[in-house]
Amino acid sequence: MHYNALAAMNLSIDDFDYDLPIGLIAQHPGETRSGSRLLYVSAGSISNSRFSELPQLLSPGDLLVFNDTKVIKARLFGEKDTGGHIEVLIERVVSEREAFAQVRASKPLRTGSALRLAGSLQVRVLGRDGEFYHLRFPEGTSVLGQLERHGSVPLPPYITRAPDASDERRYQTVYARSAGAVAAPTAGLHFDEPLLAALAGRGVEFAYVTLHVGAGTFQPVRVKNLAEHRMHGERYEIPAATAAAIGSARKRGGKIVAVGTTTVRCLEASAAEDGAPLAGAAETDLFITPGFEFRVVDRLITNFHLPRSTLLVLVAAFAGIEPIRRAYRHAIEQRYRFYSYGDAMLVDKMHR
Repeated sequence: MHYNALAAMNLSIDDFDYDLPIGLIAQHPGETRSGSRLLYVSAGSISNSRFSELPQLLSPGDLLVFNDTKVIKARLFGEKDTGGHIEVLIERVVSEREAFAQVRASKPLRTGSALRLAGSLQVRVLGRDGEFYHLRFPEGTSVLGQLERHGSVPLPPYITRAPDASDERRYQTVYARSAGAVAAPTAGLHFDEPLLAALAGRGVEFAYVTLHVGAGTFQPVRVKNLAEHRMHGERYEIPAATAAAIGSARKRGGKIVAVGTTTVRCLEASAAEDGAPLAGAAETDLFITPGFEFRVVDRLITNFHLPRSTLLVLVAAFAGIEPIRRAYRHAIEQRYRFYSYGDAMLVDKMHR
């Protein structure tokens, strides 16, 4: 792998901590998607912009690569066969009738026990894999169908209100088409149809990958030494058309602009030695930390991430630890909105 793991040996998760005033955690989306603020970080400089001005920050011939995953209504409520209340958050759909899920309950679930979800849906516990339970839905049903019918939008834990009808639209990108995510690829939430049209008019091209974001994206790093952290695995798919579009952009001198950290993981996990990502489906548990050699992505559009998170570590690996520390201090001073429904950053890759 094009990565020197020794780079993480002396890094502690404490290096990626910061204090955030609770009032800066966005509890609702902005009035319009592209009306959010945009912090541009490049070569040590920081400038304030609006997301609607993104076309002026990109060049004709650049390639935007989006994650087209679609968020499913992954949260269900119900009871154990003993009567205790439970909350189920689907982590990953693995077949028509089976899924892995986090289950919040007063006691651990027994293998073979039954859960009654959404009033009458009988779900069987097949076993456990780490923090996730393996569940089987009833004969004649599908996981995705039942979630669409009975589930609720899985807003992240730092959004402390209950989801409402508007979240079904706003916690979803306008280009979402492949159902399976239980968390939105939030950098993409800032794009609306007028902005996409303006980008196309600017001569920017579009391509897509698919990575179904799992609930594991919110799992904290529980070890101090980053070299000891193990990422949860995620499946992704890179269409042949996307691999070809990246090759074409490279030849014409265009920049590869990843929309979101999930897109970065897809492209970099699959990159061959010459920097060309390979088309096809695979699974990755790649943990990108400072020292990683980025072979595909030139620029990154991303939201502001939780302290002590793998996503913040990835962004610091891309732009440099100190530039990101300065950027986050600036964002807090200027009262940017943070996390899923918050504002965004455009970050250029650090020159080594």
